[in-house]
Amino acid sequence: MGSGTGRIIDNMKSAGLPEPEFKEEMGGFSVYLRKDIYTEEYLRKLNLNERQIKAVMYVKEKGKITNREYQELTGISRQMATIDLRQLVEKGIFTKIGKAGAGIAYRLTKLTND
Repeated sequence: MGSGTGRIIDNMKSAGLPEPEFKEEMGGFSVYLRKDIYTEEYLRKLNLNERQIKAVMYVKEKGKITNREYQELTGISRQMATIDLRQLVEKGIFTKIGKAGAGIAYRLTKLTND
């Protein structure tokens, strides 16, 4: 009795999904369950910078990103882009795909849980 909210949170976490959002609104109570782990709020909790968050949103839409595309998207140098993208790989958000040099691209490690 009274353990449903805790079980929802635990099940969402164990499935690798964001925690549910509970809100009191319009004289009622709402629960938001999201199946996409890569929300801006979640990415901020991982201490990503705004450029990196922008890259994740880009990849969610386009499917992948190259270092050059990241440079164009954010207006930063190749070296800084390499650092940012490497951090995204180290945090397990991006997976590096392709061959060395210009053939390398990055995609999301985990898209969503269906």
